[in-house]
Amino acid sequence: MNGLARPLSVGRKGLWSWVLFDFGNSSFATVVLTFVFATYFTQAIAADVETGTALWGTTTGIAGFIIAILSPVCGAIADQTGRRKPWLAFFTVLCVASTAALWFAAPAPGSIPFAMVAVVFGLIGFEVGLVFYNSMLPDLTTPDRIGRLSGLAWGMGYGGGLLCLAIVLVVFIQADPAPFNLDTNNAEHIRATALFVAGWITLFTWPLFAFTPDTSRATTSFGVAVKTGLHTLITTIRNMRQHANCFRFLLARMFYTDGVNTLFAFGGVFAAGTFGMTLEDIIILGIGLNVTAGLGAAAFGWVDDAFGSKKTLTICLGALTLSSIAVLLAQTIPQFWFSALLMSTFVGPVQAASRTFMARLAPTELRGEMFGLFAVSGKITSFMGPFAVGALTLMAGSQRIGMASILVFLILGLFLLQAVKDPSTKT
Repeated sequence: MNGLARPLSVGRKGLWSWVLFDFGNSSFATVVLTFVFATYFTQAIAADVETGTALWGTTTGIAGFIIAILSPVCGAIADQTGRRKPWLAFFTVLCVASTAALWFAAPAPGSIPFAMVAVVFGLIGFEVGLVFYNSMLPDLTTPDRIGRLSGLAWGMGYGGGLLCLAIVLVVFIQADPAPFNLDTNNAEHIRATALFVAGWITLFTWPLFAFTPDTSRATTSFGVAVKTGLHTLITTIRNMRQHANCFRFLLARMFYTDGVNTLFAFGGVFAAGTFGMTLEDIIILGIGLNVTAGLGAAAFGWVDDAFGSKKTLTICLGALTLSSIAVLLAQTIPQFWFSALLMSTFVGPVQAASRTFMARLAPTELRGEMFGLFAVSGKITSFMGPFAVGALTLMAGSQRIGMASILVFLILGLFLLQAVKDPSTKT
């Protein structure tokens, strides 16, 4: 059965608790993956920026490969067991523990293997957890409001990342002397941000588990659920023609999401390496990017509900491609700032509308499985973007040339999207 099923009975507290999860969880992507730890890894742990860029690409690529394997399997099994929250709790704990472990990543090349492993496990917890978080969306509201709820949550996610980043900047990075007697010569004030993020995620994600309702538990045992879930997943893939529209969308998303994720993953690295921006400068830039991305996600949620997910994605991907070109062509820091802020305005809507589109396209009985494949579509080629950026950067000795490879993924995804039918389009 395609379309959206009747939502659960969810009160205001349950809805806001679901939204608040995004507020807390997004700090991992903002502080660890994009601005603070990614920059620290390339500038202080790795021997040089180029090597650090390549190693960071390898790390996120390895994580993406593992996520691509786990996500559909876990989603299919969750469809059989019925509940989402126990799975979400497990992967959230994994993300929190791995993030906290980054405190031990000292500023020396000897810390590279440990840091890479911790980031891989943190990414797995973060991304696979989103399979179950996203699949809860259609159960929480009516079809005519799903775009706004998704956009609100994504906007709140950027707000959470923004606030966490701002606190990190003031309390840890700019503070002189550093708080809690942290040794700045050993980068303890930067490493402590990982502990802060771990606590932030814990603080703001627990309300979902306390107040947001879950689907009922199935009577199927776990062992039978695993067997049945895997069988169903294999059957769905074999019979993909029956869900051709879903798979066309997943194919398009596979490419454009790789471009979007790589763009953000290397944003801080690019700013530091090409424009010589300091960690403090990059954090301030990150705050600005989160503001515009959050506002864009919330605003375009209304566009999504009014005109459909496909039109929203088409507009935003086109604008994102053009603004990304402007970022790569920027010659001065003011030009870079303006182009980057414009670009990030369309990143949030692309992510939020993609989630909404999947919720509208997925058959109700295969929702977890389809959101697992949704995660795969963002990860199965995720190694290609980081590896392309890293390899081209080393070959050409230029981050601009390396980052330019991202445009190929955005344009190809936009082209493939045009073959997808949007059931939510208003005529």
